[in-house]
Amino acid sequence: MAVHRLPISQYLFPIGSLGLAAVIYFGATSIEHSPLSIKILALVAVAVFIFATVFVVLHHAEAAALRLGEPFGTLLLTFSVTAIEASVIVSMMLHGENNPTLARESVFSTVMIVCTGVVGVCLTLGGLKHRYQDIKRQGTNASLTVLMALTVLTLILPNYTLATGPGTFSALQLAFVSILSILLYSAFIFAQTVRHRGDFIEDLTSGAENEEHAPEGGKATVNVLLLLVGLAGIVLLTEQVAGSIEDGLEFLQVPQADAIVGFFVAALVLMPEAVSAVRAALNNELQRGLNVALGSACATIGLTIPAIGAASLVTGRTLILGLGSGDTVLLILALAISIVSFGTGRTTMLTGLVHLVVFVAYLFLIVVP
Repeated sequence: MAVHRLPISQYLFPIGSLGLAAVIYFGATSIEHSPLSIKILALVAVAVFIFATVFVVLHHAEAAALRLGEPFGTLLLTFSVTAIEASVIVSMMLHGENNPTLARESVFSTVMIVCTGVVGVCLTLGGLKHRYQDIKRQGTNASLTVLMALTVLTLILPNYTLATGPGTFSALQLAFVSILSILLYSAFIFAQTVRHRGDFIEDLTSGAENEEHAPEGGKATVNVLLLLVGLAGIVLLTEQVAGSIEDGLEFLQVPQADAIVGFFVAALVLMPEAVSAVRAALNNELQRGLNVALGSACATIGLTIPAIGAASLVTGRTLILGLGSGDTVLLILALAISIVSFGTGRTTMLTGLVHLVVFVAYLFLIVVP
């Protein structure tokens, strides 16, 4: 039997992005004092590697998903992205002066991008191609229920507690909510992978079928390793670019600089999951696409909030989680239309357009608050 090898690009971009991030990190001082043309070339190189690595990472994620089976393959991508996203938010939060709202903006941006942007594109393109698409209401409703509970507990409740100022938790409250988030997300994962696994997948296939349709080249361990390396490179490069953007916005005194940086970080980190979800919708596998999208939103809150909460408690830095009134309205609207959209078990193009309208409103209000 012939041995199929992965193309060289499948190794080059994950490893190259991580190496480029290391070069930028150790050469930050020299780049800072370089001419403007050198800085522009560096940014272009970073952008090329980020976008190319996103699609390579997506290939490895899909290959691993086929070999591991659903929903374990989807969870692998979700866990990887969320873990690295949490590390980026914590590192940026602890870098330099205290930035108490950056974590909130990053998490809020992730939820809005997923629930309105990614879901909207999936439903719109899927509806255009297939007219109607069916989903499993049990699994989708379970994801939405967990997402609603986590969102309200972490992003809205802090505005109404009495122990500290508006938008903040006391140390005891923050620890309590972090533990609740971990427990609730763990229960969701148990239901998705063990107890009610059938509610989250359209067709249960055997391991033999998965192996038969698995993409050629490499083994599952190679795909997983290159997936993790590529994600690490993407996020480390994103952190470098985001830091420069944050400094530039502060220098220009742009309003809501944290919201812009939070959106930028969330958008780049979520890109592999977004592309995977849209591809699934176009292949008439909407349930898998929703598992990727909604699962990433649940993981962002269920895992990232406890991580940044622990960092806040250890370092003593203030953490503001409560959303402003405008963002609260947008968040509630996004969750409400999600409930209605998935309530019938069948989606159309119109359903997706409604989500996209809210997403456009969210983008507009970032620029014009």
